Amino acid sequence: MKKKFAILLCCGFLSISTHAQNFGGGLILGISTTQVSGDNLGGFNKAGLLAGGFIDLQLSNTLKIQMEMTFIQKGSNNPKMNENNYSDISLSYVEIPLLLKYQQSRTIAIEGGIETAFLISAFDNDIYGQISSNSTREFNTTDIGVFIGLDYFINTRLILNSRISNSILPIRAHASGATFQLNKGQYNSVLSFSLHYIL
Repeated sequence: MKKKFAILLCCGFLSISTHAQNFGGGLILGISTTQVSGDNLGGFNKAGLLAGGFIDLQLSNTLKIQMEMTFIQKGSNNPKMNENNYSDISLSYVEIPLLLKYQQSRTIAIEGGIETAFLISAFDNDIYGQISSNSTREFNTTDIGVFIGLDYFINTRLILNSRISNSILPIRAHASGATFQLNKGQYNSVLSFSLHYIL
């Protein structure tokens, strides 16, 4: 009986160890370049911080599922504010991307997924600085988007990631309140570059 119990215990431990080896994780540090569609400004002119961590699960030799939690700054920047008097936008979120990653080669992986971001702070800026929240429209507290990206493996622990994402729901209404077909308001667009360090 003791021998059978020892064998079962050993098999169970090996099974847990095998599953645990399929999990991984690491740290993320990079920059976000962003714009907001519908704010009368164009171009990914606003740079912000992107930092956090990730965990992943290896499904097969080429397929992996990954979840991240990051702090990310979004919004828009108007370098010609003195000329056109358009305000720009500063946004900060805690974001949780969930993605599927396909290992195309030893050094390249392709990814795609959905992300949910929770608003930490939001304000508009004019030439004098931050605009009072009493005189601006409220931002939605949640930003849901989709993204695609590319990984380049610098070595076995360091990955260069580039990603483009866009909101699928508006982050707030247009100033006029008008909508047209799929255009329901303002949307975040993000082009990010980051280093992923595998622990």
